[in-house]
Parts: sequence; C-alpha cells; structure tokens
Amino acid sequence: MQTDMTNRDRSRPVRLEIAVASFDDVKQALRAGVRDLMLRPGLSLFFGLVYAAFGGLLIAGLVVFDQFWIAIAAGIGFPLVAPFLAAGLYEMSRRLGRGEPFTAADIFLVVFRQQRREFGWMSFVVLFVFWIWAYQVRLVLAITLQYQGYQSIEHLIATMFTTVDGAVFLAIGTLVGAVLSTILYCITVIAMPLLLDRDVDFVTAMIASVQTVLKSPVVMLTWGAIVGALTILAAAPCFIGIIFIFPVLGHTTWRLYERVISAST
Repeated sequence: MQTDMTNRDRSRPVRLEIAVASFDDVKQALRAGVRDLMLRPGLSLFFGLVYAAFGGLLIAGLVVFDQFWIAIAAGIGFPLVAPFLAAGLYEMSRRLGRGEPFTAADIFLVVFRQQRREFGWMSFVVLFVFWIWAYQVRLVLAITLQYQGYQSIEHLIATMFTTVDGAVFLAIGTLVGAVLSTILYCITVIAMPLLLDRDVDFVTAMIASVQTVLKSPVVMLTWGAIVGALTILAAAPCFIGIIFIFPVLGHTTWRLYERVISAST
C-alpha cells in the first residue's frame, strides 16, 4: 500500500532551518510548479475548477439575494481562503518531487484527513481574517456611502468609481484590505505546506511562516504581491482564469517551501 503523509514519522520533535530566499528561488519554484501542473494536468486543473466554482457560486448567491456590497467584498477577498484549499496541490507536488506514484483517490484522502489535524485550526484563522475583511468593508461602506439604496451591482460599482464618496470608500477599503492580506500572507505562505508535511502545531507553523518572510522580506513580499495580483486578474473574467492560475500557484508554493524550509529531527 502506498504510504501517505499520515504514516510518515511525525512523532519526533522538529527543528526548522529557514534559508534566505532569493528571486532565483522564486523563479525555480515557479518553473517546478508549472512542471508539476503539466505532469498531472487533469487533477491539478480539477482543484482549480473547484476553487473557481466556489468563488462563482459565492458571488452569484450574494447577487441573487441583493447583497451587492458584500458580493464585491467577497469577490476581492475570497482568494484569502486559497491556502487551505490548496492542500491537494501541495500533496501532489510533494509526491511528484519524491517520485512517489499516486492516484486521485490518494490525494483526496490526504485532503479529507486534514480536518483531523492542525489544518482545521489554520483554516479557522484564515476564515476569521476573511470575516474581518467582510466586516470592515461593511463598516467603511456605512461610513462613506451611508448604505444608499442600490438597484443593481452595476449601480454600486458606478457609485464607487464616479463619486467622491466612492473614491474614499475604495481608497480606505484598499488600504485596509492590503494590510489584512499582507498579514494573512505572512502567517500562511509557509505554514500551510509545513502543516501538511511535518508534525507541528499551527502556532509554530505561523511563527515559522512569519520568520520566513522577515528573513527575506523583499523577495517574499514581492512574491505575495504577484500572487495577489495574478489571482485578482484571473478572477476578473468570471473566474475562468482561476482554473489555471490556482494550481500553478499551489504547486509553486510547495516548491518554494521546499527551497526555504528544511527540517531535522
């Protein structure tokens, strides 16, 4: 029987060594991520399709129920949950890197088992930040636009882009969103792959992730900005681009994790 991550030796204490990341590390990780996608395109794109469908259904549901203001917040903020949904892509890259054969069922089983581990707590942290993001959008909307009646999402968008109050709303919302996204990126960029790979608690994983960013701030924050920009651009045309971008970024994140984190017991 194929040995999966739950059967590996995860009982001994782990000492993490964090390397300084370079732009070459990011470039090599991206190449490896694209290669992983090409090796198993069907399964990789399936995860991208699920993620895109989740985002599309979320926005469509909010629009149907006339929650236009939160639909925009969700459309911009839903990528915050990507690290948790990428567990299957991390596991695929892990096995591809080690030359281990696997089936789709093997990967789905690993993803399912994360609910019993520290991934569950980490997902709570991610969703909590997403909730804060949605709440601050509502608060800023109340302060700047006074909950004006909007007949459609087009009316709301027109108000934001053609009025002074709308410009203030966009400026404040963008600033707060950037801060929240940066915080979440710093505590998850390495934490999610680490939780999948090693037996550490989610607090230790978050600390290691922040230390990784602090050790190579320019490189890691630049990569975070690229991830955010690509995700938002890919989501713009009805989330179609997400199907392709999400698996590339998921595989690349694992490959970058491998290059900057090493563990010894």
